[in-house]
Amino acid sequence: MLFSPALRVLALVFLCVLGGRVVAQEVEGTLKEVPLQSLSDRAITPLGQAALSIHPNDWKHAETTNFVYHFFHGFIAAPVSVEAEFYYRVISKDLDKDTTQWERKSHIYIFETDADWKEFQQKGALDPWTGGIHSQGSLFIQRNPEKKFKGNTLGHEVTHLVIERFFGSGISLWLNEGYAEYSASRCYAAFNRARGYNARPTSRSVPADLYVPVAQLTAMVTYPKEVEQVGVFYSESERLVRYLEKTDKRGFNVFLEAMAKGNRFETALNKGFAARFISVDALDREFKPYATQQNGFSNAD
Repeated sequence: MLFSPALRVLALVFLCVLGGRVVAQEVEGTLKEVPLQSLSDRAITPLGQAALSIHPNDWKHAETTNFVYHFFHGFIAAPVSVEAEFYYRVISKDLDKDTTQWERKSHIYIFETDADWKEFQQKGALDPWTGGIHSQGSLFIQRNPEKKFKGNTLGHEVTHLVIERFFGSGISLWLNEGYAEYSASRCYAAFNRARGYNARPTSRSVPADLYVPVAQLTAMVTYPKEVEQVGVFYSESERLVRYLEKTDKRGFNVFLEAMAKGNRFETALNKGFAARFISVDALDREFKPYATQQNGFSNAD
């Protein structure tokens, strides 16, 4: 059955190229609920099965161009569908990737209550600070209907999806998380500005005494054990991505492709920014003041 007219979501959004111009476009979100067995893509991962085991009789299902949705209430899923398609197209365009030939759909599992999300965290053996996760082409998020501010989680996880889809799973941890933080913040702010909110991207600075040298940051293969250091890792990774893109957008794309092909950081840096940084140490000297300065950033940044 079709959802009620109230669940047809029309949003004016900015189709922004993250490093460049902004174009306004209307995006309509409509969802037609279908049985699980009628979905065009029924590839449920083990983590997806764990999600569907929570209140198994209450899940509903629908799909759009690029995603399959599993949810409890349509009025929660319909806005998510608008955002997800928006983020997917914007991020893909920013990375110069053509999505039209990709036939598989990614699954998005939408939790609502804190209790259900905590149960899923336990079933999936997730870190307790995890607010959303991308795993094997599926996204798992929480959208609490009691909270007006939805945050950057969906954009962050969609970015991980696009990165894995078009660059594979070999992207370094800092680069994957840094680019996800960077693109999610900019696109979420643009999405909300178009809806009449005074939204601007934000970027957390790194405390000078907790700054991690670039060579050390880019060599990390696991998240820090201390919760405080996890926040620093995300913030500094985001700022390094933003700094490199701001320095040379085309060079950053060359750098990203090189990293995806297994190049070491210094090799990829030389390919993308040879005319700008003679070494990793040179980058570190210039980047540290940028990473630790106390300010957010504007569209021009």
